[in-house]
Amino acid sequence: MDVAIGLPNAVPGTTGPRLVEWARRADARGFSSLGTIDRIVYDNYEPLTALAAAAAVTERIGLCTSVLLGPLRVNATELAKQALSLHALSAGRFTLGIGLGGRDDDYEASGVELAGRGRRLDAMLGKIKEVWSGGEVGPSIEGAPSLIVGGHADASFARAARFADGWIAAGSGPDQFGEGVGKARAAWAQAGRDGTPRTMALAYFSLGDRAEEEARAYLTDYYAWLGEEIAEFLVTGAAKDDETVKRFIAAYEAAGCDELIFFPSSGDPDQVDLLAGAVGL
Repeated sequence: MDVAIGLPNAVPGTTGPRLVEWARRADARGFSSLGTIDRIVYDNYEPLTALAAAAAVTERIGLCTSVLLGPLRVNATELAKQALSLHALSAGRFTLGIGLGGRDDDYEASGVELAGRGRRLDAMLGKIKEVWSGGEVGPSIEGAPSLIVGGHADASFARAARFADGWIAAGSGPDQFGEGVGKARAAWAQAGRDGTPRTMALAYFSLGDRAEEEARAYLTDYYAWLGEEIAEFLVTGAAKDDETVKRFIAAYEAAGCDELIFFPSSGDPDQVDLLAGAVGL
């Protein structure tokens, strides 16, 4: 299983210099990819912009939106071109992970209706695939980005099987991930796809002397919209020591995960080195 790390693009207070230093260190330490989290109404950097900055200072590491909120990007052709641009600028290292999102305020601020978002995402994915295969919208690059679909509803698994190269789970733990893998593979087979889908998942980490404090400060704020109980579950479940990091890796690998992305609770680039040490990179 590949082990990836998230950029702190959604950790409030992360500066531009810290973001690019984080990317440099992640590239040097051997993580498989840099992931990003997407929100509109929050103190975060837009994912494609953050990954473009990361692309400029890295050479090897993959770049992945994990996930981009597709229905909030209403021009599918423009999004397809943005993805191709990032793929070309990074010499073929970009994966477009895409999902629905469920926050009312993100949709309201974007002037997009929440209702019907699944249908609109299906149409968007069809258009993106058409643009990528058409060769008329540039820049020119051999091969399109990989496409990964997120979500835990039955429609999400069907969507991944219809349009994508695989499926990505939210940060809800290895047990729920394992259930999702079974559904993703069943949808894959039902759609007549060869092989099996690539599977990815998210987990949260916070290491060092301030691990508990930083995990609590960030995750309770970011997930406040889901309620105190769920936010507390995520704080409690974050990996805050080396042994828990190793346990997460073993559990997700046993559940059939191909790539696990650890997302931070702090924008301090030293977190990259702490996680690399825990992983053994």
